[in-house]
Amino acid sequence: MDMLRSAQIAEADLTDWRKLAQGLHARYVVDGFGAGVRFAAAVGEAGDALHHHPHVSIGTEWVDLKLVSDDAIYRDDEGNEHVVEWVTQQDVDLARRITEIAADHGLRADPASVSDIELGLDTARSSTIAPVWAALLTGSAESQGRGTPSDEIRDATRRVPNLWFGDSDEQQTTGQRFHVEVYVAPEAAAPRIAAVLAAGGTVVDDSDAPALTVVADQDGNRGVLCVDASAMKQD
Repeated sequence: MDMLRSAQIAEADLTDWRKLAQGLHARYVVDGFGAGVRFAAAVGEAGDALHHHPHVSIGTEWVDLKLVSDDAIYRDDEGNEHVVEWVTQQDVDLARRITEIAADHGLRADPASVSDIELGLDTARSSTIAPVWAALLTGSAESQGRGTPSDEIRDATRRVPNLWFGDSDEQQTTGQRFHVEVYVAPEAAAPRIAAVLAAGGTVVDDSDAPALTVVADQDGNRGVLCVDASAMKQD
């Protein structure tokens, strides 16, 4: 099934859901763990009917869901097809159904609170060092390049954040190479940056904001706040 571009996701107008990194994310507020379990069970039945299921995390006050297809088709500029992890129409269809189930259970969505974390490592030799990180993070060589045409490390069980590799000068020996990427809903970006500034952090680069805002702590360690506003329908 073809991957959906951000404009197609925006057109679906999934009010309860936000596109973060590769997938669709939603959080529903629940009144206790039992209510969360009952909601998750109903979502499971809907997933059975559509032969597709979300990733679910349950707390005492919330249920977090992520929808992503493991077999989305991406076509590069040369027309070559790659199987990747990304949003497809089946994710959109199930997202709509989950929204209906949440309404039936009297649950409120809290889309501004969703987030996702990935790790970035700048290197000129991703193919060389990726096996080491695949072994360390997941214990499996198969996690290198899983669901992506690059050397990115993705754990099939999602125990650890994805690790992707950015380009750097092969001669670079100093400076920060690792950084954390935090994906948030568009409406959460400004408050999150304000919180960073209030805590003593600084904005290093906002030239690509709101998509990417580079921030730093008092020691100069950098992180990136990421937003996919293009996947939201504009009023």
